[in-house]
Amino acid sequence: MIRFFFRFLSVVSLAVAVILAVIDATRSIAASELVLTPLGTSWFAVSPETLNLAQAVVQRHVFPALWDPILVTILTLPGFVVFLALALLFYMIGRRPARRFGRVGA
Repeated sequence: MIRFFFRFLSVVSLAVAVILAVIDATRSIAASELVLTPLGTSWFAVSPETLNLAQAVVQRHVFPALWDPILVTILTLPGFVVFLALALLFYMIGRRPARRFGRVGA
């Protein structure tokens, strides 16, 4: 059940990564130059309230020093790269472990 959950998160993250990559590709074609939209810009365009809420929660309740060096750096990366990395991470967590030994006796 847990593996299924992480595989599902992997598929959803991969779908978001593809959507963000297609958006960047169409913007790049329209501008005739490479356009990579940062994750923070995409998040602010979709839901600025949740971005502000996430910042407030991290700075007040989790760990204040976590926001500026780490999360701001992640928010400046292209959105499809972040979601592609999340998809890979969730896939690696949710994959079946490899068998250490082959079949014995059959």
